[in-house]
Amino acid sequence: MKKGDVSVLLRRVGLMKLTDDVRFYYFKFKKRKKNKQFLLNNPEAKLPPDYLIYESFQIDYEEYYTKSKASAEWILSYFSKYISLSGIKVLDWGCGPGRIIRHMSHLLETGKVYGTDYNPASIEWCKNNLPGIEFNTNTLEAKLPYQDNYFNAIYGISIFTHLSEQLHYEWMNELKRILTPGGLIFLTTHGDAFIEKLTEKESAAYHRGELIVRGMTAEGHRTYTAYHPKVFMEKLFEGMKILEHVETPSNNGKAQQDVWLVQKK
Repeated sequence: MKKGDVSVLLRRVGLMKLTDDVRFYYFKFKKRKKNKQFLLNNPEAKLPPDYLIYESFQIDYEEYYTKSKASAEWILSYFSKYISLSGIKVLDWGCGPGRIIRHMSHLLETGKVYGTDYNPASIEWCKNNLPGIEFNTNTLEAKLPYQDNYFNAIYGISIFTHLSEQLHYEWMNELKRILTPGGLIFLTTHGDAFIEKLTEKESAAYHRGELIVRGMTAEGHRTYTAYHPKVFMEKLFEGMKILEHVETPSNNGKAQQDVWLVQKK
């Protein structure tokens, strides 16, 4: 890469970081009254620092703390259709600051829940505030400290949505490695509902079955975005059994991510 290209790239990355910071403070201010009332009504609630909540979800304490229980129940409803939940080992791949996993551990009465994330600050907070769950800090490299065929079920909410094409394949191989035969992987992606966000050139490539990646920032961050055509996902899951692909309709004009549930043969 030429020196001039590097300078342009650094300026773009800096601009995206500034834009993200502005967005963070905008939503922090917008939600301040609602969040203050939540704290008054729920003084026992353990909440991560605001930016950790924002980075993994949104700065809405009620959505993070209370309503995310429904998300955990939603995931388990998919798992329970195909495997027994009794005594299972479940991995939250990309657990962030514990939004879903904090409820998962209570819903699985006889199961064991694990969480892993590339953000050490999120994992440190989880370790200090969510007892009874085993947490691990990973890197972007597709390498986890679990033995082969260890987990009965794995879920990743909006994780592939922030990875490059190469890491899609590397992480898929790693997840398959640690999954038991017959085990399940639940994932969400940016599917057809997000086509309207693409440029004309990106849309053409998407319709050819190509993964679209907007990577002018650090990989893994919320501003690094990938869009997933069905053809690409089917290729990614080669050797797995696709049990369900759910294209969720928009909610109040907001595009919703696709759901994929696959099984290791």
